[in-house]
Amino acid sequence: MNRPNARSEPDPWRVPVMVAHIPDTGLHRKVEASAAERQAMADVAGVRDILSAHAAFDVVPKSGGRFHVTGHVRARIGQTCVVTLEPIESEIDEDIDLIFAPEAEVRRLADLIEEGQDDKEPPEVADPPEAIVNGIIDLGRIATDALFLAIDPYPRKPGVVFEAEVTAPDPEDNPFAVLKALQDNKNRQ
Repeated sequence: MNRPNARSEPDPWRVPVMVAHIPDTGLHRKVEASAAERQAMADVAGVRDILSAHAAFDVVPKSGGRFHVTGHVRARIGQTCVVTLEPIESEIDEDIDLIFAPEAEVRRLADLIEEGQDDKEPPEVADPPEAIVNGIIDLGRIATDALFLAIDPYPRKPGVVFEAEVTAPDPEDNPFAVLKALQDNKNRQ
């Protein structure tokens, strides 16, 4: 997933989980971003501030080295209303449902999908799995990506509507007004 304003900086909220340490019965994790992590996320997302951010995950092993990650992320975001320019706060509550697979399998699936693109009608393909990088699934990054995707890029204060000021056009203000003035001057001479 790509982030808005993404730079080559490290992820602002990291909660790495080694897949080798996940028991066969699965893993349940609750995480909360620190003040420093929330500030770093706000800077990357381009919002005024992130007042709170927490998530809960269930990571369940599947066959073939895959892992099913489900859960939700909740956050309170401070932004600026695009109409009134007043500070506002909004709640984010996003569900997460992802499959992770070893990098080699993800590359193989991506190649298969690309080969299928040569057909006249592309087949219905489910989203490819996310890659397990260096044996790690980063729950912080998953939560951050879900949060970023849910941020309203044009937040408005409840009940506020943008109304453009409408003014009646001046009949003397048109492209032919200058020609009319020249014609009037010529007739007076």
